[in-house]
Amino acid sequence: MTTHVTIIGAGLGGLTLARVLHVHGMAATVYEAEASPAARMQGGMLDIHDYNGQLALKAADLMDEFRDIVLEGRQAMRFVRRDGTVLLDKEDDGTGGRPEAQRGELRRMFLDALPEGTVRWGHKVTGVRALGDGRHEVSFENGTSVTTGLLVGADGAWSRVRPLLSDATPEYVGEAFVETYLYDVETRHPAVAKMVGGGSFGVFDPDDDAQTIAAHRESGETIHTYAMLTRSLEWFAGIDFTDTAEATARIAAEFDGWAPEHTALITESDTAPVLRPHYALPAGHRWDRVPGVTLVGDAAHLSAPNGEGANLAMLDGAELGEALAAHPGDDEAALAAYERVLFPRSAEAGADAARKPTAEELVAFFEQHQQ
Repeated sequence: MTTHVTIIGAGLGGLTLARVLHVHGMAATVYEAEASPAARMQGGMLDIHDYNGQLALKAADLMDEFRDIVLEGRQAMRFVRRDGTVLLDKEDDGTGGRPEAQRGELRRMFLDALPEGTVRWGHKVTGVRALGDGRHEVSFENGTSVTTGLLVGADGAWSRVRPLLSDATPEYVGEAFVETYLYDVETRHPAVAKMVGGGSFGVFDPDDDAQTIAAHRESGETIHTYAMLTRSLEWFAGIDFTDTAEATARIAAEFDGWAPEHTALITESDTAPVLRPHYALPAGHRWDRVPGVTLVGDAAHLSAPNGEGANLAMLDGAELGEALAAHPGDDEAALAAYERVLFPRSAEAGADAARKPTAEELVAFFEQHQQ
């Protein structure tokens, strides 16, 4: 029986797994490349869904702690066409099933709920090799290594654990976000603050739903914007993102003719624009059972962003933890049971992410799921 689980990656999937194992009295160590919890900004808002992410929180016994970090009012939504046609304007009445929290706060919540020393910071993986009999050795950039009988890759898109199971590598899907931030919006950007409102805002090109400017009110007076463009990597490579003025002008030019209040989300940015190209693993990615190792989250089923990635990573971690707890003394039975559920769910989610909904379909979805 494996009594200790080695997890690579302290993202939400890995931390959920560690917490669920802890709830069941099982030990885990999480190895993370970042030097500390504060090494980098952890991204923006996450809506945690009642049909996947919240199920993981319940398994982790953290629903009360989650409610404490939910940002009230952020489930409000306003979608428009760039000609001014209103597609959806919905206030947050507190009854929706997708409450919002900052990713960094969610990660901190999990870290606080784990025994001290569970996460080993500053451990960047340089190599992983099979030793036979389901055992693996993981080597780190700091010169140390660890041998384990149960290895879980929770290390994201460019997983170093995945090659033990699969030759698949992520491929660019033809689109990217360019991210910007506006701060102190009520005083410094009042027109934009009024337009965005208290939650999510999106403006769509009537001729191309893939060309979108989306924004979200985060904690305090911060607005986080995603300008989505369908362009080649070569096109983006022609922009010097180290030159803030040039990059801002080039991206804003792609929205020429849009209303100034819409493009202000880009042109008035208080930060340099950041390119976030989207990659995905092959549709229906799966692997044959390999003793002593499995994957969760983006390492297993990376897809283009569709609002489900973090929720699915958490659900993966929770279900793997519960499978291990349900099969004491038989890790292989636990991993097989976990993967039997993981593969069809991942395939369905990947297919949904690959199919880009129209603005009207998005509105219909949110009207249904915000009830």
